[in-house]
Amino acid sequence: MGTDGMDVKVPADQVAARSAPDAGTGVRVLPLILGRWGPLGRPAVARRRRARRASRASRAARVRARIGLIIAAAFLVLLVLWAIVPGVFAGTDPTAVNPLAALTGPSVHNFLGTDQYGRSIYDELVYGARPALEVGVGSTLLGGAVGSLIGIVGGYLGGWFDLLIMRLIDMLLALPGLLLALIFIAALPRTLSNEIFAIAIASVPIFARVLRGQAVQVRSRPFVDAAVVSGLRRRTIVIRHVIPNCVAPAMELATVYVGVAIVIAASLSFLGLGPSEVVPDWGTLIQSGQGYIDHDWWISVFPGVTVTLAVIALSILGDRLRGALEPVRG
Repeated sequence: MGTDGMDVKVPADQVAARSAPDAGTGVRVLPLILGRWGPLGRPAVARRRRARRASRASRAARVRARIGLIIAAAFLVLLVLWAIVPGVFAGTDPTAVNPLAALTGPSVHNFLGTDQYGRSIYDELVYGARPALEVGVGSTLLGGAVGSLIGIVGGYLGGWFDLLIMRLIDMLLALPGLLLALIFIAALPRTLSNEIFAIAIASVPIFARVLRGQAVQVRSRPFVDAAVVSGLRRRTIVIRHVIPNCVAPAMELATVYVGVAIVIAASLSFLGLGPSEVVPDWGTLIQSGQGYIDHDWWISVFPGVTVTLAVIALSILGDRLRGALEPVRG
């Protein structure tokens, strides 16, 4: 209706054009919606960025783990070479005394310094690798074999035998490994074989407890039930089925316990209960430098660092071994 009260007719095409939505507005709104919530929007971009960061972090972690494994394996190989052929890496007589060179700090000629008797710390470390590895590997093999056998048999048989054995194992586990080794080594002559025997006894309850749990798990698996139904004897089932499925955790534990045994052996030597050998071991070196730690720190620090690195390298190797054997166990 116009201003003078008369009706004004508007063409139909103009009415349709006015009532129709603006095509330009729709074109502008659609990219806004897609850009904010669509597959190419900000949330999707953020998710992809997080995924890329997580992927890079995972690759970096794998690379670091691989580098750490290589370094640990190289250090362990070096220790083994020190133990096998020490004369290639050091002098022929680590006990040679040179009073003129006593308490000399790290230098070009003695890059790890000398002790209070003028003996090279490096030579003593090289020659001390053999007794350290002998104790670590020997006690682990002996104690691991006995403890694994007790745990596997007790876990598979169950009943009163398992109950009796596990109560004895719990009593031994109540004592720390070092204290348990001290009890036995104090009553025995101070020889390397007796030290291996004492530390092996301290490792028996640990292996027995771990392998007993693994044997209980294996006993409940279907292939063991099938072997029982087929009429196989218990001894045959244990040898053919239970023991092979307990090898992986035993290897993992043994790898780590070698480092524990080295620490226990060094602790016994530090306390004066180590073997009375001519060549001092790492624990004796640490103890001999105790009174010079304020000024001549290298006498105790370098043997302590060597023990620490050996334990860390064995721990890394054991962790890597667990990751490699996990699919087999699962």
